[in-house]
Amino acid sequence: MHPLTDLSAQQAAHIRFVLSDIDDTITTEGRLTSHAYAALEQLAEAGVIVIPITGRPAGWCDHIARMWPVFAVVGENGAFYMRYDRLAKKMITHHFAEAEQRRLNRQKLNELSTLILSTVPGCGLASDQHYREADLAIDFCEDVPPLNEFEVQRIVTLFQQAGAQAKVSSIHVNGWFGNYDKLSMTKTLFTRECGLNLQEQRETALFIGDSPNDEPMFEFFDLSVGVANIQSQLHRLKHPPKFVTPSKGGEGFVDMAQYILRAKGLKP
Repeated sequence: MHPLTDLSAQQAAHIRFVLSDIDDTITTEGRLTSHAYAALEQLAEAGVIVIPITGRPAGWCDHIARMWPVFAVVGENGAFYMRYDRLAKKMITHHFAEAEQRRLNRQKLNELSTLILSTVPGCGLASDQHYREADLAIDFCEDVPPLNEFEVQRIVTLFQQAGAQAKVSSIHVNGWFGNYDKLSMTKTLFTRECGLNLQEQRETALFIGDSPNDEPMFEFFDLSVGVANIQSQLHRLKHPPKFVTPSKGGEGFVDMAQYILRAKGLKP
Protein backbone atom coordinates (compact mmCIF):
# COMPACT_ATOMS: atom_id res chain seq x y z
CA MET A 1 0.00 0.00 0.00
CA HIS A 2 1.09 3.55 -0.76
CA PRO A 3 0.51 6.59 1.46
CA LEU A 4 -2.48 8.70 0.46
CA THR A 5 -0.14 11.46 -0.67
CA ASP A 6 1.02 9.17 -3.50
CA LEU A 7 -2.41 9.67 -5.07
CA SER A 8 -1.64 12.49 -7.49
CA ALA A 9 -3.35 15.84 -7.11
CA GLN A 10 -4.55 15.53 -10.70
CA GLN A 11 -6.24 12.20 -9.97
CA ALA A 12 -7.80 13.54 -6.76
CA ALA A 13 -9.10 16.65 -8.54
CA HIS A 14 -11.07 14.49 -11.00
CA ILE A 15 -12.89 12.42 -8.36
CA ARG A 16 -16.67 12.72 -8.77
CA PHE A 17 -17.78 9.83 -6.56
CA VAL A 18 -16.70 8.81 -3.07
CA LEU A 19 -17.93 5.36 -2.05
CA SER A 20 -17.30 4.52 1.58
CA ASP A 21 -17.72 1.81 4.15
CA ILE A 22 -19.20 3.11 7.43
CA ASP A 23 -18.04 1.16 10.49
CA ASP A 24 -14.50 2.12 11.52
CA THR A 25 -14.17 4.04 8.25
CA ILE A 26 -16.58 6.96 8.66
CA THR A 27 -17.14 6.14 12.33
CA THR A 28 -14.56 6.00 15.11
CA GLU A 29 -14.99 3.42 17.87
CA GLY A 30 -18.68 3.17 17.04
CA ARG A 31 -19.40 6.90 16.89
CA LEU A 32 -20.00 9.32 14.04
CA THR A 33 -17.86 12.30 14.97
CA SER A 34 -18.60 15.89 14.04
CA HIS A 35 -15.40 15.97 11.96
CA ALA A 36 -16.44 12.98 9.87
CA TYR A 37 -19.98 14.24 9.33
CA ALA A 38 -18.65 17.66 8.36
CA ALA A 39 -16.39 15.96 5.80
CA LEU A 40 -19.46 14.25 4.29
CA GLU A 41 -21.19 17.62 4.00
CA GLN A 42 -18.14 19.33 2.53
CA LEU A 43 -17.77 16.68 -0.15
CA ALA A 44 -21.46 16.96 -1.05
CA GLU A 45 -21.25 20.76 -1.18
CA ALA A 46 -18.28 20.42 -3.53
CA GLY A 47 -20.43 18.39 -5.93
CA VAL A 48 -18.88 15.04 -5.04
CA ILE A 49 -21.48 12.25 -4.96
CA VAL A 50 -21.09 10.32 -1.70
CA ILE A 51 -22.49 6.79 -1.37
CA PRO A 52 -22.02 4.67 1.78
CA ILE A 53 -21.46 0.99 0.99
CA THR A 54 -22.10 -0.86 4.23
CA GLY A 55 -22.90 -4.12 5.95
CA ARG A 56 -25.35 -2.30 8.21
CA PRO A 57 -29.07 -3.17 8.14
CA ALA A 58 -32.04 -1.90 6.16
CA GLY A 59 -33.40 0.01 9.15
CA TRP A 60 -30.20 1.99 9.47
CA CYS A 61 -29.92 2.51 5.72
CA ASP A 62 -33.38 4.06 5.53
CA HIS A 63 -32.23 6.63 8.09
CA ILE A 64 -28.87 7.22 6.37
CA ALA A 65 -30.45 7.71 2.93
CA ARG A 66 -32.92 10.23 4.38
CA MET A 67 -30.79 12.09 6.91
CA TRP A 68 -27.17 12.08 5.73
CA PRO A 69 -25.78 14.26 2.89
CA VAL A 70 -25.49 11.25 0.56
CA PHE A 71 -26.89 10.28 -2.84
CA ALA A 72 -27.81 6.71 -1.88
CA VAL A 73 -26.66 3.82 0.31
CA VAL A 74 -25.87 0.18 -0.44
CA GLY A 75 -26.75 -1.97 2.57
CA GLU A 76 -26.33 -5.43 4.07
CA ASN A 77 -23.21 -6.07 1.97
CA GLY A 78 -25.05 -5.60 -1.32
CA ALA A 79 -28.50 -7.05 -0.61
CA PHE A 80 -30.14 -3.76 -1.67
CA TYR A 81 -29.67 -0.09 -2.25
CA MET A 82 -31.81 2.81 -1.06
CA ARG A 83 -32.01 6.27 -2.58
CA TYR A 84 -34.22 8.98 -1.15
CA ASP A 85 -35.75 11.26 -3.79
CA ARG A 86 -35.93 14.51 -1.85
CA LEU A 87 -38.10 16.30 -4.41
CA ALA A 88 -40.70 13.53 -4.61
CA LYS A 89 -40.25 12.66 -0.89
CA LYS A 90 -40.04 9.00 -1.85
CA MET A 91 -37.63 6.20 -0.92
CA ILE A 92 -36.45 4.15 -3.89
CA THR A 93 -35.33 0.66 -2.88
CA HIS A 94 -33.94 -2.08 -5.11
CA HIS A 95 -33.31 -5.59 -3.73
CA PHE A 96 -31.12 -8.32 -5.18
CA ALA A 97 -33.77 -10.97 -4.41
CA GLU A 98 -37.55 -10.92 -4.72
CA ALA A 99 -39.70 -10.87 -1.57
CA GLU A 100 -40.51 -14.61 -1.54
CA GLN A 101 -36.86 -15.57 -1.93
CA ARG A 102 -35.96 -13.22 0.89
CA ARG A 103 -38.57 -14.92 3.08
CA LEU A 104 -37.17 -18.38 2.35
CA ASN A 105 -33.62 -17.17 2.93
CA ARG A 106 -34.66 -15.70 6.28
CA GLN A 107 -35.97 -19.09 7.42
CA LYS A 108 -32.62 -20.70 6.63
CA LEU A 109 -30.71 -17.90 8.32
CA ASN A 110 -32.81 -18.25 11.47
CA GLU A 111 -31.86 -21.94 11.62
CA LEU A 112 -28.20 -21.04 11.08
CA SER A 113 -28.40 -18.49 13.87
CA THR A 114 -29.38 -21.17 16.37
CA LEU A 115 -26.54 -23.41 15.18
CA ILE A 116 -23.84 -20.73 15.28
CA LEU A 117 -24.81 -19.34 18.67
CA SER A 118 -24.80 -22.82 20.21
CA THR A 119 -21.54 -23.87 18.53
CA VAL A 120 -19.35 -20.80 19.10
CA PRO A 121 -19.47 -19.68 22.74
CA GLY A 122 -19.09 -15.96 23.27
CA CYS A 123 -20.51 -14.76 19.96
CA GLY A 124 -23.91 -13.10 19.78
CA LEU A 125 -26.52 -11.77 17.44
CA ALA A 126 -25.62 -8.28 16.30
CA SER A 127 -27.61 -5.65 18.15
CA ASP A 128 -28.95 -4.41 14.79
CA GLN A 129 -30.14 -7.87 13.63
CA HIS A 130 -33.83 -6.99 14.12
CA TYR A 131 -33.50 -4.29 11.46
CA ARG A 132 -32.03 -6.60 8.81
CA GLU A 133 -33.87 -7.91 5.75
CA ALA A 134 -31.44 -10.21 3.99
CA ASP A 135 -28.52 -11.33 6.14
CA LEU A 136 -27.47 -12.68 9.52
CA ALA A 137 -24.92 -10.65 11.48
CA ILE A 138 -22.94 -12.42 14.18
CA ASP A 139 -21.21 -10.10 16.61
CA PHE A 140 -17.65 -11.05 17.57
CA CYS A 141 -16.44 -7.80 19.16
CA GLU A 142 -18.92 -4.91 18.95
CA ASP A 143 -21.10 -5.65 22.01
CA VAL A 144 -19.44 -8.88 23.17
CA PRO A 145 -15.89 -9.49 24.43
CA PRO A 146 -13.62 -9.94 21.38
CA LEU A 147 -13.32 -13.48 20.05
CA ASN A 148 -9.98 -14.82 18.83
CA GLU A 149 -9.16 -15.42 15.19
CA PHE A 150 -9.92 -19.15 15.41
CA GLU A 151 -13.46 -18.56 16.73
CA VAL A 152 -14.15 -15.92 14.06
CA GLN A 153 -13.09 -18.43 11.41
CA ARG A 154 -15.39 -21.06 12.96
CA ILE A 155 -18.32 -18.73 12.39
CA VAL A 156 -17.28 -18.20 8.77
CA THR A 157 -16.96 -21.97 8.26
CA LEU A 158 -20.44 -22.66 9.67
CA PHE A 159 -21.95 -20.20 7.22
CA GLN A 160 -20.04 -21.71 4.31
CA GLN A 161 -20.94 -25.28 5.23
CA ALA A 162 -24.61 -24.27 4.99
CA GLY A 163 -24.05 -22.89 1.48
CA ALA A 164 -24.11 -19.26 2.54
CA GLN A 165 -21.65 -16.52 1.73
CA ALA A 166 -19.75 -15.11 4.71
CA LYS A 167 -17.77 -11.91 5.05
CA VAL A 168 -15.85 -10.58 8.03
CA SER A 169 -16.18 -6.89 8.88
CA SER A 170 -14.38 -5.09 11.68
CA ILE A 171 -17.16 -6.09 14.12
CA HIS A 172 -19.38 -8.81 12.63
CA VAL A 173 -19.40 -11.91 10.49
CA ASN A 174 -22.20 -11.37 7.98
CA GLY A 175 -23.74 -14.32 6.17
CA TRP A 176 -26.34 -14.49 3.43
CA PHE A 177 -27.75 -16.62 0.63
CA GLY A 178 -27.34 -15.12 -2.85
CA ASN A 179 -24.60 -14.35 -5.33
CA TYR A 180 -24.01 -10.72 -4.51
CA ASP A 181 -21.61 -8.49 -2.63
CA LYS A 182 -20.91 -4.79 -2.12
CA LEU A 183 -19.47 -4.40 -5.62
CA SER A 184 -22.27 -6.09 -7.55
CA MET A 185 -24.98 -3.91 -6.00
CA THR A 186 -22.86 -0.79 -6.44
CA LYS A 187 -22.70 -1.59 -10.16
CA THR A 188 -26.49 -2.01 -10.21
CA LEU A 189 -26.98 1.30 -8.42
CA PHE A 190 -24.81 3.17 -10.93
CA THR A 191 -26.66 1.62 -13.85
CA ARG A 192 -30.21 2.11 -12.54
CA GLU A 193 -29.90 5.45 -10.72
CA CYS A 194 -27.05 7.24 -12.52
CA GLY A 195 -27.25 5.74 -16.01
CA LEU A 196 -23.53 4.99 -15.78
CA ASN A 197 -21.30 1.96 -16.23
CA LEU A 198 -19.20 1.73 -13.07
CA GLN A 199 -16.32 0.20 -15.04
CA GLU A 200 -16.10 3.42 -17.02
CA GLN A 201 -16.01 5.56 -13.86
CA ARG A 202 -12.94 4.01 -12.27
CA GLU A 203 -10.84 7.15 -12.85
CA THR A 204 -13.47 9.37 -11.19
CA ALA A 205 -14.61 7.11 -8.33
CA LEU A 206 -12.76 6.43 -5.07
CA PHE A 207 -13.60 3.75 -2.52
CA ILE A 208 -12.48 3.89 1.11
CA GLY A 209 -12.86 1.09 3.66
CA ASP A 210 -11.24 -0.88 6.44
CA SER A 211 -12.10 -4.60 6.44
CA PRO A 212 -12.35 -7.89 4.50
CA ASN A 213 -15.94 -7.35 3.35
CA ASP A 214 -14.56 -4.36 1.42
CA GLU A 215 -12.18 -6.55 -0.56
CA PRO A 216 -14.25 -6.70 -3.80
CA MET A 217 -14.18 -2.91 -3.83
CA PHE A 218 -10.45 -2.72 -3.05
CA GLU A 219 -9.75 -5.06 -5.95
CA PHE A 220 -12.02 -3.31 -8.45
CA PHE A 221 -11.15 0.34 -7.91
CA ASP A 222 -7.82 1.81 -8.99
CA LEU A 223 -8.49 4.57 -6.47
CA SER A 224 -9.02 2.36 -3.40
CA VAL A 225 -8.06 3.65 0.03
CA GLY A 226 -7.84 2.05 3.45
CA VAL A 227 -8.05 4.03 6.65
CA ALA A 228 -5.01 3.33 8.83
CA ASN A 229 -6.73 0.59 10.88
CA ILE A 230 -6.77 -1.57 7.74
CA GLN A 231 -3.32 -2.67 8.92
CA SER A 232 -4.94 -5.01 11.47
CA GLN A 233 -6.93 -6.78 8.72
CA LEU A 234 -4.22 -7.31 6.11
CA HIS A 235 -3.82 -10.99 7.04
CA ARG A 236 -7.41 -11.54 5.84
CA LEU A 237 -6.97 -9.73 2.51
CA LYS A 238 -5.69 -11.02 -0.81
CA HIS A 239 -6.42 -7.65 -2.38
CA PRO A 240 -5.54 -4.75 -0.06
CA PRO A 241 -6.31 -1.13 -0.96
CA LYS A 242 -3.83 0.76 -3.10
CA PHE A 243 -3.49 3.70 -0.70
CA VAL A 244 -3.73 4.20 3.07
CA THR A 245 -4.56 7.27 5.16
CA PRO A 246 -2.33 8.45 8.01
CA SER A 247 -5.22 8.34 10.52
CA LYS A 248 -7.61 5.66 11.72
CA GLY A 249 -11.39 5.46 11.44
CA GLY A 250 -13.34 8.65 10.87
CA GLU A 251 -10.21 10.79 11.05
CA GLY A 252 -8.85 8.74 8.15
CA PHE A 253 -12.04 9.51 6.23
CA VAL A 254 -11.43 13.19 7.00
CA ASP A 255 -7.84 12.85 5.72
CA MET A 256 -9.18 11.54 2.43
CA ALA A 257 -11.93 14.17 2.09
CA GLN A 258 -9.55 17.05 2.82
CA TYR A 259 -7.05 15.69 0.31
CA ILE A 260 -9.71 15.65 -2.43
CA LEU A 261 -11.02 19.11 -1.52
CA ARG A 262 -7.51 20.61 -1.56
CA ALA A 263 -6.84 19.03 -4.95
CA LYS A 264 -10.03 20.66 -6.25
CA GLY A 265 -8.84 24.00 -4.91
CA LEU A 266 -11.57 24.18 -2.27
CA LYS A 267 -9.32 23.99 0.79
CA PRO A 268 -6.04 25.81 1.59
